[in-house]
Amino acid sequence: MKRTKRSKVDNFTAKVLHAVRRIPPGRVATYGAVAALAGQPRAARAVGNIMRECRRPDVPCHRVIAAGGRLGGYGGREALKRSLLTAEGVPMRGSRVLLESCRVTVR
Repeated sequence: MKRTKRSKVDNFTAKVLHAVRRIPPGRVATYGAVAALAGQPRAARAVGNIMRECRRPDVPCHRVIAAGGRLGGYGGREALKRSLLTAEGVPMRGSRVLLESCRVTVR
């Protein structure tokens, strides 16, 4: 059976959601790191789009941040994202996450 483009997209989405579910409380991963964990290291923007559309309560989208520790969009609710990360103990300085102490490593 021939694989369709739609099935590739759905498969990538499933891998992204699985990778994000594995980020423990108090830790974060960048969009690029999640893309790499899902097998497409150059697909950070696609991960951002998946996170923007995700409304599943079992996926901790707030733990995925932009490069350099920036919070990213979070559907226009950056203050909520900051509050959720702070409540989990993620260290911040200004509007950035201090990645050196809480970044999930890509293997």
